[in-house]
Amino acid sequence: MGTALAVLNRLASTEVLDRFGLRKPMQNTVYQATKTGFTAIGAASRTFVAAQKSGKPKRLPSASAKGLFDLTPTEEQQMIRDTVAEFAAERLRPVAADADAKCETPQELLTQTAELGVTLVGVPEDLGGVGSERSAVTNVLIAEAMAHGDMGLAVACLAPSAVSNALVLWGDADQQATYLPAFVGDNVPAAALAIQEPRALFDPFALQTKAHRTPGGFTITGVKSLVPRAAQAELFIVAADLDGRGPALFLVESGNKGVSVESEPAMGLRAASLGKLHLDQVSLPATALIAEGKGDVYAECVRLARIGWCALAVGTSQAVLDYVIPYVNDRVAFGEPISHRQGVAFKVADIGIELESMRLLTYRAASRAEQGKTYAREAALARKLCSDKGMMIGNDGVQLLGGHGFVKEHPVERWYRDLRVIGLAEGVVLV
Repeated sequence: MGTALAVLNRLASTEVLDRFGLRKPMQNTVYQATKTGFTAIGAASRTFVAAQKSGKPKRLPSASAKGLFDLTPTEEQQMIRDTVAEFAAERLRPVAADADAKCETPQELLTQTAELGVTLVGVPEDLGGVGSERSAVTNVLIAEAMAHGDMGLAVACLAPSAVSNALVLWGDADQQATYLPAFVGDNVPAAALAIQEPRALFDPFALQTKAHRTPGGFTITGVKSLVPRAAQAELFIVAADLDGRGPALFLVESGNKGVSVESEPAMGLRAASLGKLHLDQVSLPATALIAEGKGDVYAECVRLARIGWCALAVGTSQAVLDYVIPYVNDRVAFGEPISHRQGVAFKVADIGIELESMRLLTYRAASRAEQGKTYAREAALARKLCSDKGMMIGNDGVQLLGGHGFVKEHPVERWYRDLRVIGLAEGVVLV
């Protein structure tokens, strides 16, 4: 119960606690964030300094095996999911349309997300977080609940946790001591996992961003795209081909010479303030390389990111279903609700069926990942299904609203645009 209570920061007044009879324990042990006049800090203004090191990197142990595959969340996970869902409904959904139009995430929303403690879930207690074991399923539940509010805002809010999760999973003791303290404090830095590159038929295992060894470390050159909050980001984990041997992950601070960004508004995820990251002969120290450039680590990074995108697809698709059901029941044509027509009713039913299959595969992949089992097949199946059916659900949602599906008065057109990214994006989120 300690993990959930620490994560659910400043939420003692929510109805979720009453539902589970946890108000008294929450009031006694809830994690209290001390706010000290927080203001936004621009990119490149933070100095990452190594804290005291233990000599060995801290890792979270694999989750215990459950035997039979069970989709029922634990009491802890259910409480986290319900609280994040409430946060998404009350904080994300009302500002989503304006954020989409402005291509900007409201700063107060990012502050509230930091107070919620999203980045703490995957960080071990020894490093200031609240994690006690691998938490891929919990992270999937968080991403799904946030995407139900808005996928673009969810991506912006979850991007820093991708970097902190990567550091916990693969960073060495020096990297963890230098960067992780910033992710467990009040002022969580804007950060991003940058794998995507701006070209057609992008293959994450055939990167055009190149890194070469030098006497002092590495130099890296290339362009990354679809980077959330690129202009504000202070830290990137960048994927690059190392000396022609294959992809590797590097830590790149935004203040390094040769790092620049440009705005990249896209069809969807507009609220995430997407941008391109330009790397022009950027010099990196030898300590910037993550996990010694091991290929299996990079492959796992890609798979965990794809599971994260599947979770976002499930959350947004659920939002579509929840919106169209009351619409088709209330919309009257020829003297009766349009839901009485088989063409409408069957399409809604298809959305529900495909959504459950997407959720099942996504949860299964995440469950195997956190238990330390092989999950490449499950991640690939989930990615394929969620990319195909997510687009179908978005399209059907627009169709079911008829002319209303085409205008911005209703959010379904935005969800349709966001869902099209599932089969394209790599990196960014990480469970």
